[in-house]
Amino acid sequence: MTRREQTGFGLLAICAGFLVVLVLALVGYVVSGGWAVLSWDFLTSPPTNGMREGGIWPPIFGTIVLMLITAVSATPLGVACAIYLVEYAREGWFVRLIRLAIRNLSGVPSVVYGLFGVGIFVNGLGFGPSLLSSGLTLGLLTLPWTITASEEALRRVPRSYRDGALALGATPWESIARNVIPAALPGMITGIILGLARAAGETAPILFTGVTFSRPDIPESLFDTYMALPYHLYILSTQHQDIVRVRPVAFATATVLLALVLLVNGTAAIVRSRVRASHAG
Repeated sequence: MTRREQTGFGLLAICAGFLVVLVLALVGYVVSGGWAVLSWDFLTSPPTNGMREGGIWPPIFGTIVLMLITAVSATPLGVACAIYLVEYAREGWFVRLIRLAIRNLSGVPSVVYGLFGVGIFVNGLGFGPSLLSSGLTLGLLTLPWTITASEEALRRVPRSYRDGALALGATPWESIARNVIPAALPGMITGIILGLARAAGETAPILFTGVTFSRPDIPESLFDTYMALPYHLYILSTQHQDIVRVRPVAFATATVLLALVLLVNGTAAIVRSRVRASHAG
């Protein structure tokens, strides 16, 4: 290894180490600020006394249901679009236009998706301000991520996987379903989970489509309003009339949100490694 390469790798290691230390410092600051509030009662009871007391169970429940709706609404459509673009669509101006639109949708501000959700789901389809409207809006938000990640995962599968199955008499769909998709599944899972992690922390889309400031219980149906951790944290941090008093609650809420995202990412990593191991075996 030359001296120039050693210098380059050293600089990269320093930058990576700095980022790790910065992230750990931020996480430690958040956790230390809310550690005194965290308890089982805090996680399982509703907020009381203007969110000065009680817990955050309704926001936790609302966030989990939102992520489930987002996954169910975005994953099948996103994977299907990626399969069409990679396996069936003929390259041309129309396919390039579709890919350009998908890339551009990835950069659209989340507040625009919120306004779109109001027009389509809240008013257009008559779902009203509800869990379903917010979940479908977040599904649209994560759809470009799901399509892009799935498409890239499918492209990384060697062409021999397809040709070998076709040579043995399999149909194109059998080749895709039994050879290509299992090989691409780890990459697909990564993209889907990254999209869900982003959706879990979004405030603007749900602000317009159904989240509420306070609710004494969890919603009884998908057409009810709900509470969610990002909006709950936003209110505690910026809009509450007694910000100083509820600041530890805000830190504790942020800690729970971070833990929820890490739990989802960790679960996805385990599933991805097992899928990769089973496919390799």
